Amino acid sequence: MKKMFLTALLMAGVLGASAQSKDGGISEDMLSRIRQGYTATPEQKAVKNALASNSMATLAINADNLTMIDTHFSHRVTTHGITDQQGSGRCWLFTGLNVLRAKMISKYDLPSFEFSQNYNSFYDLLEKSNLFLQAMIDNRDLPLEDRKVDWLMKNAIGDGGQFTGVSNLIMKYGVVPKSAMPETFQSNNTSQMANILRLKLREFGLELRELKPAKAAERKEEMLTEIYSILVKCLGVPPTEFEWARYDKEGNLVSKKTYTPKSFYEEYIGEDLEKNYIMVMNDPSREYNKVYEIEYDRHVYDGENWLYINLPIERIKPMAIASIKDNTAMYFSCDVGKFIDRTKGTLDIANFDYASLFNTSFPMDKKQRIQTFSSGSSHAMTLIAVDLDEHGVAKKWMVENSWGVSSGYEGNLIMTDEWFNEYMFRVVLERKYVPEDILRLLEQEPILLPAWDPMFAPEE
Repeated sequence: MKKMFLTALLMAGVLGASAQSKDGGISEDMLSRIRQGYTATPEQKAVKNALASNSMATLAINADNLTMIDTHFSHRVTTHGITDQQGSGRCWLFTGLNVLRAKMISKYDLPSFEFSQNYNSFYDLLEKSNLFLQAMIDNRDLPLEDRKVDWLMKNAIGDGGQFTGVSNLIMKYGVVPKSAMPETFQSNNTSQMANILRLKLREFGLELRELKPAKAAERKEEMLTEIYSILVKCLGVPPTEFEWARYDKEGNLVSKKTYTPKSFYEEYIGEDLEKNYIMVMNDPSREYNKVYEIEYDRHVYDGENWLYINLPIERIKPMAIASIKDNTAMYFSCDVGKFIDRTKGTLDIANFDYASLFNTSFPMDKKQRIQTFSSGSSHAMTLIAVDLDEHGVAKKWMVENSWGVSSGYEGNLIMTDEWFNEYMFRVVLERKYVPEDILRLLEQEPILLPAWDPMFAPEE
């Protein structure tokens, strides 16, 4: 009898403690207890009043970390000038071209130089259009509700991307100086153009799904001809030939020649971007020392899917340091929005104290943030500097950004090594900086990941 009475009491306690509706909803009793999370203490009221009329980031600024980070770097790549992607999502392209720009400036001792981002953007959008239309043909037997077709329709086209777009597009179409194809309003402000392209491509995609293969191929070419016309009206006609004069730092003419986009690339850069570069990634949510490939994550249909080696952060840093010491910039991507102080131009986990503002804690590590969609790569920049202590250990890093010279620290962002550990995701390195044991990992059969994996959204 005693045992039965005790069991009944325990059951009543459990039911009373949960007191939620049977379907998992919030009951009246639960709501009453939840309301105790705010008891209107003077501290709580002060924070509530401040948040009513101030930015959360402003109130979370860590007053103990207001001084500017030391801007000295022990090793820095030679480059000049800051680019500006303006209202576009082309950070991946600006970054890739900035890596090559640094090479050209250093090699030829140029006072300044900039490649035409608009030229490569034009062919990027044309190639992405073909990728989508051909994918519609390839998958026409799958229902519209299929996950792959659904993803393709939702992501018909955009101006975001990643490094394989840089390598495939340049090796196929070459490059031109900015003077040969300058920016337009639409290239700098791409949202309206992208909406028009998406609308046309989705319309075309539905049509292609209903056609037989032979007819679909013929119709696809007609569709691409219409897309090309839209791109010309928005971005201009990409040059097939142009004249360019090179001057030294004193303003003296060195050479003046007529080039094609590919001959210009061969003369001034001349390396095989598809074979000479390795992408490494630090993603602790997946197994290290494995090679991963992302389906449909490419810019060119007959190009390469995104392929990378997943490595511990301790393996990545020495390669990045070796590249910087050798005056070679790198394509670098990260979760730029986390703890960024745009005024100072710093990325530092001590910049903001949200835990104190809300009297809580944020204990998730990098792996858990990735697994819960709380963090992922969002932006590409050019890694150009590192500051090493007397033991050769990195204290801080610097990237050249593409948000204009007035943004951040003289157009750059300086990150602490602690921030680098937590929010750096990818670096693209020349093969000569990658140890043999890491290169041998490329002999593996890549693990294929779906295009909709949230870790691989386009960098913008």
